[in-house]
Amino acid sequence: MRIATWNVNSIRSRIDRVAAWLERTDVDVLAIQETKARADQFPLDRFEALGYDVAHHGLNHWNGVAIASRVGLEDVRVGFDGMPGWGDPAVPEARAIGALCKGVRVWSLYVPNGRALDDPHLGYKLTWLEALAVAGRGWLGEDPDAQIALLGDWNIAPTDADVWSVAYYEGRTHTSPGERAAFQAVVDAGFADVVRPHTSEPGTFTYWDYTQLRFPKRQGMRIDFALCSPALARRVVGAAIDREERKGKGASDHAPVVFQVGD
Repeated sequence: MRIATWNVNSIRSRIDRVAAWLERTDVDVLAIQETKARADQFPLDRFEALGYDVAHHGLNHWNGVAIASRVGLEDVRVGFDGMPGWGDPAVPEARAIGALCKGVRVWSLYVPNGRALDDPHLGYKLTWLEALAVAGRGWLGEDPDAQIALLGDWNIAPTDADVWSVAYYEGRTHTSPGERAAFQAVVDAGFADVVRPHTSEPGTFTYWDYTQLRFPKRQGMRIDFALCSPALARRVVGAAIDREERKGKGASDHAPVVFQVGD
């Protein structure tokens, strides 16, 4: 089974590229982030024409998460227990959706950005990740053999090797000690990065800003990850980051991340 995650940065703007990519890559399950669409705006027909069922959670033109699967889509869950909201009063955003796909509990996650080190949104981000770590630890406590994939845009570069310039990100979000500790807490809850062992070359990134020619200059960040439970991680036999999909007109600023699950 081939599973992928991709922040498409607007499914309506990117649907032609996403559909062509799915046809070309033979992916079975795709976790999608930043759909930027309500339910009535999601191009469901394009996915169904390719043989995919879709679970989508989108509330407005911000955020939005989805799972497209051609190997089953059952027990869909919107949000996870304890997931905090944002605003006053706090309201859960469209940042997490989960479903069973051929025995694997796939989560599509769009972690809050954080914005700036002195912004309240950073506190929200850390609280959100803490709740995810608690939920993940609980899932594995209930069933140590559970097949779980936490996929998505984490908005965190967990190591210095995950950014093109350590100096550039000094004093910015995505690389702060608190954010990195929050990411590590999810790992410590029992979830392993299954892509890094197969894509460990220096300068391997998943995101490049649209401005200042960041992509052709290879000035990116690695912020999109697949963290898997022990039982699922043992089944992963390969992984890749499709940097080519970041090229060309109308590309997302993120590249798809793909991993292969064996029997």
